Amino acid sequence: MLRQSLSQKMSQKLSPQQIQLMKLLQIPTVALEQRIKEELENNPALEEGVTTVEEKEFEEDNDYESKENDDRTEFEVDDYIKEYEEDDPTIYRNQNKSPDQEEDNQKPIEVINSLHDHLEKQLGMVSLKRDDDYAIALQILGSIDQDGYLRREVDALVDDLMFTQNIITTPEDVDRVLSQIHNFDPPGIAARDLQECLEIQLRQKMKKGETNSRMVLAYEILNKHFDKFSKKHFSKLLSSLDITEDQLKDAFEEILKLNPKPASGYSLDRKRDSHYIIPDFIINNNNGELELSLNSKNAPDLRISDQYRAMLTTYKKRKQVGTVKSEDKEAALFIKQKIDSAKWFIDAISKRRDTMYRTMYAIMQFQYDFFLHNDQRLLKPMILRDIAEMTGLDVSTISRVANSKFVQTEFGTKKLRDFFSESIQNSEGEEVSTLEVKKILADIIEGEDKKRPFSDEKLRQKLIDKGYEIARRTIAKYREQLSIPVARLRKEL
Repeated sequence: MLRQSLSQKMSQKLSPQQIQLMKLLQIPTVALEQRIKEELENNPALEEGVTTVEEKEFEEDNDYESKENDDRTEFEVDDYIKEYEEDDPTIYRNQNKSPDQEEDNQKPIEVINSLHDHLEKQLGMVSLKRDDDYAIALQILGSIDQDGYLRREVDALVDDLMFTQNIITTPEDVDRVLSQIHNFDPPGIAARDLQECLEIQLRQKMKKGETNSRMVLAYEILNKHFDKFSKKHFSKLLSSLDITEDQLKDAFEEILKLNPKPASGYSLDRKRDSHYIIPDFIINNNNGELELSLNSKNAPDLRISDQYRAMLTTYKKRKQVGTVKSEDKEAALFIKQKIDSAKWFIDAISKRRDTMYRTMYAIMQFQYDFFLHNDQRLLKPMILRDIAEMTGLDVSTISRVANSKFVQTEFGTKKLRDFFSESIQNSEGEEVSTLEVKKILADIIEGEDKKRPFSDEKLRQKLIDKGYEIARRTIAKYREQLSIPVARLRKEL
């Protein structure tokens, strides 16, 4: 049986303008340029530029506010124009950019030395045995990863050649061509694992007449005792090779000269764009006083199109003399919608700048000592809620500002998210940042005896002695976050 009833409920909905602002807050300055370009292409009522003195005088001389109580159109164009004049949103200026501080919006262009181009040039100088060898070689070069390794199995390469190029070949043919590519520059290219990569580099060095006992021993270690070498089982290596510790140390020094990532000096993809970190904020130290500014390099001046404003003015004049047609009303409605959209976008950009500045200013004040001295031990425990309370903004808004944003300081460009950390209590009951603890942990490891590096339990005892009571599993977590290996892998001869 159907019944009708009344009920009340509260709900909160975001307006399109609020959604637009949240999306703009999330993107960094480097992406804002593209977002503004998209809006300029989609909305003809929005354009780049500043309002000139003549335009301002024109607006003052041509008051759009009608004092007559005449009939309004369905969307009240006169009220819209009046609101437009009062709000004065015709221009969005970069507040932190003066005329003598104009910056070129062009990004630096990097001359890319492509790895594939470099390898293909060498391939053209090699004498190949069969007609299909060139296609096989190109397939191998195209399968090399960003580190310079050939991770794809030989059987898979045979299948690729058959299905994509209709070339019937064998694993032996692929291995034969691959052995020729192993002689290419950079040394170690197209190796299938780290062991083969290091062996190739040592063989090439010895072929050039640089052979000595250290290299021979280093090659034997890589070729026959790689597992012991990778795990730094020094005692087992000394016993298996029947050598002295000095000889083992010399061999290790030879191995450490090799490059584990042969493609590190090249760009793998000839079409890949280079990515540069463009800071969103800039903090300058002016004689002990910190000054904050927003990087407005990728945010051009925005304004409402003069042409669209003139169209509305013309419509109003024609309406006053009674020459408005139905199609004129439709055109005016379209114009109003486009100008509204432009106003919303300009307002969102302005609010974005204000929100970002307030957030970064609060962070700068909270971590003032750190920005002055660049000492991680001066970083205070800080969470999103701390900044939200200082700015009066929502925690989610602070999170959107902090993500993917960078600040440029005199000590380098740093990620905004790195300034946020939880707190722990030291032995004196003071709240300290986990970043401070990580810094102290890194200092302890840096100063340890590398012949007898500290275990996680010993590191825990060292921190307890300094007044930080931390569990051993937390030490392991911090060490991994700092990309510091376990004690066994930190051991040196």
